[in-house]
Amino acid sequence: MIKKLFCIGLLSIMLISAGFAQNKPNFINFINQKHAWVDSVFNTLTPKQRIAQLFLVRAHTNLGQKYIDSVKQVIEKEQLGGLVVFQGGPVRHANMFNEYQKVSKVPLLITFDGEWGLGMRMPDSTISYPYQMTLGAIQNNNMLYEMGRQVARDFQRIGMHFNFAPVVDINNNSKNPVINFRSFGDDKYKVTAKAKAYMDGMVQGGILASLKHFPGHGDTDVDSHHDLPQLKFDKTRLDSLELYPFQELIKDGAPSVMVAHMNIPALDATPNIPSSISKKVVTDLLRKELGFQGLTVTDAMDMNGVKKYFPRGEADVMAIEAGHDLLEVSENSGRAIDLILKEIRNGRISQASVDARVKKVLAAKLWLGLNQPKVVNTNNLYQDLNTPSAQSLVQRIADAAVTLLKSERGLKRFDPKRSTSIVSVGIDKAQDFEKGLALQLSDFEQFFIKGNETEEQLKELMKESKDNRQIILVIHDNRSRPRSELELNDATKEFVDKIAGRRTISIMLTNPYALNSVDVMRSSSVLLGYQNDFFMQKAVLKALLKQIKPEGKLPVTISENLKNGDGI
Repeated sequence: MIKKLFCIGLLSIMLISAGFAQNKPNFINFINQKHAWVDSVFNTLTPKQRIAQLFLVRAHTNLGQKYIDSVKQVIEKEQLGGLVVFQGGPVRHANMFNEYQKVSKVPLLITFDGEWGLGMRMPDSTISYPYQMTLGAIQNNNMLYEMGRQVARDFQRIGMHFNFAPVVDINNNSKNPVINFRSFGDDKYKVTAKAKAYMDGMVQGGILASLKHFPGHGDTDVDSHHDLPQLKFDKTRLDSLELYPFQELIKDGAPSVMVAHMNIPALDATPNIPSSISKKVVTDLLRKELGFQGLTVTDAMDMNGVKKYFPRGEADVMAIEAGHDLLEVSENSGRAIDLILKEIRNGRISQASVDARVKKVLAAKLWLGLNQPKVVNTNNLYQDLNTPSAQSLVQRIADAAVTLLKSERGLKRFDPKRSTSIVSVGIDKAQDFEKGLALQLSDFEQFFIKGNETEEQLKELMKESKDNRQIILVIHDNRSRPRSELELNDATKEFVDKIAGRRTISIMLTNPYALNSVDVMRSSSVLLGYQNDFFMQKAVLKALLKQIKPEGKLPVTISENLKNGDGI
């Protein structure tokens, strides 16, 4: 009886919180109106403290207590607006948030890069949802909305308010080193629809979401963490492709847009100027032309893409001059605040404009309920962030993404009673797929190929693996950020091409672009699992064992014979 009452009470709390989130006022309208709480807080702040509300400082709990304490001192001294949270653990993070909020005159806005949920920064202790490229294969976008709602619950439980997601970049460059698998795909309409579902789930769940990376980072071959990418497209091309998701989702009420560090001469001909600190991009294009009235935020200001050509705080000043509401991870926030205050006094930056942005940030905090700050309760935090329902959702999404690229015939012929060779490439011991498959087979041999074997070694493996009646070739990519090219030597690639014959069912647990690294399309059937995580390994195993029907479709064009939308 007690357990039943607890469940009813928990359900009531969830329904009340869900109703509250859905009944929140429209965010864009709200932050552009006057509010008594905003004015009262604004009036307590010094000129420096007002500017400080526009800054988000880096926060970690995996770098030791000394680092945590040093950030606390900066927050207390400068009274910054919020945090950008990086690696650490959920309980340590929650304790850190509680400590930082205590020394903040104005409640901190706590932000996070959670494109695939909390697991993007805390993979060992929280749930990771599938990458956006994997989500791009799913045909039911309601699942992305459901994921957005769950991500919002997780954020609220740990005490965070703002997710820098979804990525709406259209990845039409297979060599893209920074977006790639983080994109929903290369079709602007599908990218927009999926981003809307994810965004709506988060916002209706009560947190903020941010479209990124404006004006579109999908067709670059330079990582802006390391250098300044250049887009040489004309305005017509940008309007028709890169800007499309932003245009449509701004109409649908996107709360925030993150602006990338890219040099785009068609938008601003100033030499080496990143889009993130260009007034022509932030104010003229995003604000005036596209009519965006939400929060703009820079990509991280400590990235080489912005600080390389505008060092020593000049980039921070230019970001404010360009029209931004929030600056993410300044190299030196204290220096930047002093420089901005100086430029306000010199007339370079308008005091009224800065004040309006400060009030907008404060209004966002009010919309989030930060006028009534809450201490994060760490009791059962780990369990609350790893619920069975959330884990079930991850698996349902993974199951829905599995894509059959060639012929059901091989899958239909697969028989667990036949002698089987399991040939696993890219690993040196059994992972979840191999362990699960082994439990189903009565007669099998397991072969592991790391990818650096010699031609002679692989010839011997070829002979042994062909002794069995059916072959399961499974290619793993164990890298935490799977790239377009597999890290296999030429001998291994040649081995894969040869063994992927008519008796073989090939399974790719890789970035989809990796289909260009090896030739598996000669196989009797080809299953694509998009990433190597345990939930995708389980999903492709279920497809192999005919427990689910593969329903995913390619979200990108791989080659002339493998195009966006393909899948049997």
